[in-house]
Amino acid sequence: MSKKVIVGIGEILWDMLPSGKALGGAPANFAYHARRLGMEALAVSAIGHDALGEEIVDTLEAHALPYHLDRVDHPTGTVQVTLDAKGVPQYEIKKGVAWDNIPYSKELAAIAAECRAVCFGSLAQRSMVSRKTIAWFLDAVPADCLKVFDINLRQNYYGKTVLQASLRRCDILKINDEEIRIVADLFGLEGDDTAVCRALIKRYRLQLVILTKGAAGSEVITATEVISQAAGKCKVVDTVGAGDAFTAAFVVAYLRGDSLADAQRLASDTAAYVCSRKGAMPL
Repeated sequence: MSKKVIVGIGEILWDMLPSGKALGGAPANFAYHARRLGMEALAVSAIGHDALGEEIVDTLEAHALPYHLDRVDHPTGTVQVTLDAKGVPQYEIKKGVAWDNIPYSKELAAIAAECRAVCFGSLAQRSMVSRKTIAWFLDAVPADCLKVFDINLRQNYYGKTVLQASLRRCDILKINDEEIRIVADLFGLEGDDTAVCRALIKRYRLQLVILTKGAAGSEVITATEVISQAAGKCKVVDTVGAGDAFTAAFVVAYLRGDSLADAQRLASDTAAYVCSRKGAMPL
């Protein structure tokens, strides 16, 4: 493995959609789209000793996405997904599943040592086992590895302690317009979304914050500028995984030296493509 690998570490699961099941989990979605856009990428998680776990392996291979999946004595994760009239997903996330129990290992340490960028979220840190593994991984990557915290708040599976620790370890925060208000309340930050983002940049020494706003587009916020981008136009089928695709495309462009505006434009177009297809990993 060369020092070019982009890693998505955390949950991997089956999204049980009204139209049938589809492979999902934000870090795996991120890795898939980074790979689709030409980067060497890897999904890191855990699966169970069950048929759903076997199907995950088969599906990743069909999608040509490399993976490091430990098999553990817990069931493979599933999420019941329902869509509202606008195609926006609502999630019922099963507890006590494989991705709550990702083990740290010599193999995972070797992946960390060759990591160019890593994306992680808060959901997989709901359990202490995976929380410790993610922290160890982030602490083991090279100093110049880009660390992206796609906060991804779900149900009640987050808390201030986990968010603070993650913000201290990341370079870029990706957050949406609903999550930014939750974080503002949790951290006692005042002002509009831009002010809150800049407070986080200053407090945690972030390079930038990516703020997505659904159909209203997105903003890339740094200490000195705000870059706005309209959402890509498409006929929405569902929005599952669109934010993960956005993050992946932005990171790919950022790593290759594109301007922030160009990276944001590619991210917006990639998210629109995913919205126009079923599931988070359209072929």
